[in-house]
Amino acid sequence: MRRRAAGAGAALLLGLGPAVLPAPAAAEEPAAPVTRCTVTDPRLAELSGLVDVGDRLLAVVDGGDQVVLHVLDDACAVVDVTTAPLDPYDPEDLAVGADGTVWLADTGDNNATRATVALVAVRPDGSTSLYRLTYPDGAHDAEALLLAPDGTPHLVTKEVLGASHVYRPAAPLVDGGTVALVDVGTVTFTLTGTPGGPVGRAGQLLVTGGAVARDGSRLALRTYTDAYVWDLAGADVPGALAGEPVRIALPAAPQGEAVSFTADGSALLVAGEGVPGDVTQVPIPAATPASPPAPAGATEPSLSALLDDDGGVGLSAVTTALVAAGVATLLVVVGGRVRRRRAPGAPGA
Repeated sequence: MRRRAAGAGAALLLGLGPAVLPAPAAAEEPAAPVTRCTVTDPRLAELSGLVDVGDRLLAVVDGGDQVVLHVLDDACAVVDVTTAPLDPYDPEDLAVGADGTVWLADTGDNNATRATVALVAVRPDGSTSLYRLTYPDGAHDAEALLLAPDGTPHLVTKEVLGASHVYRPAAPLVDGGTVALVDVGTVTFTLTGTPGGPVGRAGQLLVTGGAVARDGSRLALRTYTDAYVWDLAGADVPGALAGEPVRIALPAAPQGEAVSFTADGSALLVAGEGVPGDVTQVPIPAATPASPPAPAGATEPSLSALLDDDGGVGLSAVTTALVAAGVATLLVVVGGRVRRRRAPGAPGA
């Protein structure tokens, strides 16, 4: 473990202990979203994962040639940076375990070509572990990590038609080794009409982040446009996702990818790529608005419904050809960024 800066932030990052928090009270009338702070540091221009740990925020960005965890103060200023000598492929999400271990999900795969994905654990004592994982049914792009209260990680895939799969390890993780994942469920999202994101209507279906409340009572997934909150009993993440969520229309953002519960569990924090960019606190309503994820077996939206000229991506001769070549490629291009990646199987893949 190598630290580039010392201070209170690093002590907090590597010294998080178990949290005992009261269950959040349901608000009668949730307040409007408010800006908690604004990110201006260019190092956070591709912010993809966020965790609220009280008086500090932990953040991770896409890309890079080493694991980098940023510690932010209540003004969104970077007060510390902790690094690990591991070369990630495409970091997408963060979680913090009950023992204070910080988990980084190196699971992004825009072109669905990776042989393995990985989880990186950064422990309070400064040690790190790299755990490789392989899907049972081929490569997937996944940007959401749900760390159950018992420490079991769950990956939620990012699917253009909204049918996101949930995977967890089939066996205990092996440091430096590879463990198979098992498919434990599907969450199907439907079009909501909420604006925002880089890919038109498709952004309403694409899962870009996940979070579990520190007291273990709830979990959340977000798309580019909406957030969904489920009650969680014990460590049964698939069981929770089979239930009825609360849907929250998020403020429009160019590319919202991060979500965290606040430290007390009463609200969500959401953020995304681009600087300056707001970290917004969004209250969790008690009632379930319309258009939650569809139940199992629901009809998925068609590609033509997503790629139209009425608030959608918009087809052209170029994008039509890309659709024929593959939807994943289309999303990378219309999202405005094509990332340079190492070949599958290279270090960090």
